[in-house]
Amino acid sequence: MSQALMSNYARLPVGFTRGEGAYLWDDAGRRYLDALGGIAVCVLGHAHPALADALCQQARTLTHTSNLYRIPKQEELGARLTALTAMDKAFFCNSGAEANEAAIKMARLYGSRNGINTPTIIVTEGSFHGRTLATLTATGSRKAQAGFEPLVRGFVRVPFNDLQAIRTVAENNPEVVAVLVEPIQGEGGVNMPDDDYLAGLRALCNEHGWLMILDEIQTGVGRTGRWFAHQHAGIRPDIITLAKGLANGVPIGACLARGDAATLFQPGSHGTTFGGNPLACAAALTTLDVIEKENLVARAGELGNRMLGGFRRRLTDCEGAECKLTDDIRGRGLMMGIELERPCGELVTQALAQGLLINVTAERVIRLLPPFILSDEQADEIVAQVSDLVTAFARQD
Repeated sequence: MSQALMSNYARLPVGFTRGEGAYLWDDAGRRYLDALGGIAVCVLGHAHPALADALCQQARTLTHTSNLYRIPKQEELGARLTALTAMDKAFFCNSGAEANEAAIKMARLYGSRNGINTPTIIVTEGSFHGRTLATLTATGSRKAQAGFEPLVRGFVRVPFNDLQAIRTVAENNPEVVAVLVEPIQGEGGVNMPDDDYLAGLRALCNEHGWLMILDEIQTGVGRTGRWFAHQHAGIRPDIITLAKGLANGVPIGACLARGDAATLFQPGSHGTTFGGNPLACAAALTTLDVIEKENLVARAGELGNRMLGGFRRRLTDCEGAECKLTDDIRGRGLMMGIELERPCGELVTQALAQGLLINVTAERVIRLLPPFILSDEQADEIVAQVSDLVTAFARQD
């Protein structure tokens, strides 16, 4: 590993030099099937021709001006996203953490506007919202927070998928102004809430006048088989944050808001140097174009059903010694988790040795976030390889 880089990543011993579709190649020319997609970023896979053309054309025309001026591509992208989400306005930044940071600032402005001196945001255990100080505080992982105290004030934490816990907070804390949750927890272990959780959360926010903030950074832009995961629940939040798959690898984040929340930011309230520049917006617009043209939102749902069904047949529903190997197989669309009975981080390097890229999160959960452009054969290959790895791992007991 390079001595010139800080040691904040536990990097795997491989470096990729090119990609095409769902495959990556290392500097020795070896091919890998990508079931992680840059952690939910590369929804169109690698080196998609339409995205490459759009980036080259935009780079030859105009890369950056600043938010001191109008940016037509940003206005076009804002209109596109607000139409898709039924939101009113958009703010663009560079990452998911920055999008959540903007949402947290909006919640505090909302509290200030309503005469609340110490506005408080309800967040959940097991969540992940970023690594800035405010988003790290919102994140429900003591391991991620350790050593960075003092953390930011103004958050109260409850168990995920527990509406009664939120009701209890409401009874005891009149300073609450917002709830911030992921529709499906990603980093926390692909944790699925009950079907009525988001609707119940929406009702509580309505009852108490709170803002409902949904972190769709991992679940958004089609990954779960709908454009946004909250659409499965038939509800509309007040603020949505996006990033990851929005521009297929070109850094961009977005904070979308409606109603009162959309009027909170005024000139000077918040800003960014690079956010929403012409290059990033051209990439995002092209990514949305390809998703729509190739019907990839529905395709993500179909592939997810195919793969989840395949894993269940291979690992839980069959008969014999190779069955009952997991605590749970869960997910929606192309966001899947396979929970094992013991820590399984070593499966990442075992998969890498076989030419497959996967991830393990929450110590015991294999997390799969492949591109939407997978063929049926590639999806089946991922199911077969991961199932074989799990089977061999279980036999090590």
